[in-house]
Amino acid sequence: MQTLNVLDNRFSPFNTYSTLSTDALVAEDFTSSVFDKRQILAFMTKLQTTLDIDELLNIFAIEATRYVDFAGLYFKSNDLNKALLGSRKAKKERRFDLRVADDFIGTLSYGINAPISLTNYKVLQQLHLCLLHPLKNALAYHAAMQLAMQDALTGLGNRRYFDEQLKRAMNNANRHHSLVGLVLGDLDKFKAINDHYGHVTGDLVLKEFSKVMRQCVRDSDSVFRFGGDEFAIIVENANESALSIIENRVNLALSSNALLNKYQLGCSIGSTFMNRADNEISFFERADEMLYRSKLQAVAHLTIV
Repeated sequence: MQTLNVLDNRFSPFNTYSTLSTDALVAEDFTSSVFDKRQILAFMTKLQTTLDIDELLNIFAIEATRYVDFAGLYFKSNDLNKALLGSRKAKKERRFDLRVADDFIGTLSYGINAPISLTNYKVLQQLHLCLLHPLKNALAYHAAMQLAMQDALTGLGNRRYFDEQLKRAMNNANRHHSLVGLVLGDLDKFKAINDHYGHVTGDLVLKEFSKVMRQCVRDSDSVFRFGGDEFAIIVENANESALSIIENRVNLALSSNALLNKYQLGCSIGSTFMNRADNEISFFERADEMLYRSKLQAVAHLTIV
């Protein structure tokens, strides 16, 4: 629905057709093309149907495989690193930098087992021209959405982003029969710190604790702040000991971090693994119940159910 609105609005900053026309492509860059104008327009229209980067690259890859034989396709920008579904190792890698005027968009890398012929090289260049603006727009949209899903103070994901990622992680776990865990944390004594030392100190404590949380998890885990002093971690592809490891790391960090130890900050933790019968609500509520039990105790205690 959102994509259709973008298509209908020629003045939208995410509109490909405001910056790239088939006439220009045919007249200048596509003079010796293996495509005719109708093929180019059809391909550009497909690329314009989504602002999702993965989906966009998949559309591009399907078209590219009609002309070039490659084992894998990878996209890397300053902020993203994407491997297309089905990509596998190859003997060599051929890289193409993507630019719009002086703006660097990213690099497309093809895993190949044989050299790319001159004809196929030209085909790829033509396909890249079609991809440039849709990809630039998708990256801009992605960046805007990331800002909308970030907690302004800590840079962690916010509640909206948590809800989206929890649903995705649960679907992925069901699909691949993997284990996903949910950790909820609530800072102890934070209100007293805020009241006694002021909000500036309170903000410093929150930012420091957020940094500590990132250090206590794997790169594949996701950390969120719900507002106030409540935090969450989604642990994908977990093993049975993953949640207790995180608890131990958090407790160690609280005692060893100079700033957090200065204010004797503690954290109550509740955690659980997803059951196959769970939905997002039941999964979250069970972890929240574990958090509530933990807060009733004198020290943070992790319970896994």
